[in-house]
Order: sequence, then structure tokens, then C-alpha cells
Amino acid sequence: MKENELIYHLTIYNLGLKKKIIPYNAALIPFAKKLRSNMTLSEVLLWNYLKQKKMLGVDFDRQRPILNYIVDFYSKELMLAIEIDGNRHAFKYEKDKERQRELEQAGVSFLRFDDMEVKLNVDNVLRTIEDWILRNRE
Repeated sequence: MKENELIYHLTIYNLGLKKKIIPYNAALIPFAKKLRSNMTLSEVLLWNYLKQKKMLGVDFDRQRPILNYIVDFYSKELMLAIEIDGNRHAFKYEKDKERQRELEQAGVSFLRFDDMEVKLNVDNVLRTIEDWILRNRE
């Protein structure tokens, strides 16, 4: 398999009888695993509330490859990506914008939070995520 070849991952969503196929670059899997073992403090804090379906019973993955990108947290059921923007995002605004645009074209919705917001006001972040889920869940 070529390094940049996309694999089509069949994921069935609760969208009537439709099936949504989301491709991902298999070459990203080792990097995603590395990111999972080197999470930032804000990612760890938020993951503690998202893992094991703690957030309203929704299943989230962390450091999930989608297309040619890796998102911080992702719910297949809701097609929701949650990103935490910190220091490593400071100089990548245009790339992040393009990445988000591509993923949104594939049907993915986004919630973005600042690293310091997660660290200093995680309750507000959690309320925002809960509100989004309640408004968008079928």
C-alpha cells in the first residue's frame, strides 16, 4: 500500500438507512498511536470526561485519523470532531482552517477550544459539548 493511500473505513451511523464511509490514511495510524501516548495536559483533562461514554453515553475516540488528518477527539456516531488549540496550533491557523474545511466537506462537525480554556474552565467546555450533543443528536 502506498504511504498516502486512503483506506475506506466503513462506519454505520444512525442516519436512517444510509451508511457513511469515511476514508483515512493508514500511514497515520502509527503517528496517531504516538500522539495518544503523548497527550497534552488539556487533552488528558478533556479525555477523562469523554472516555468510556461518560459524555451523555457518546463514544469518542482520541487522536483519530480521518482523511489525511488526525483530530484530537472524534465521535463516529455524531460525526463530531473536538479540537484543542494550543501552542502547536499558534502558527498553523491557515492549515487548520483548510483542514477543518476539508473535513466539514466530508460531513464532520467541529467544536474548537483553546488549551487554556480547557485547563482553567473545563466545566464551561463540558457544558458546550453537552449542549452541542443535545441539539444535534437524533
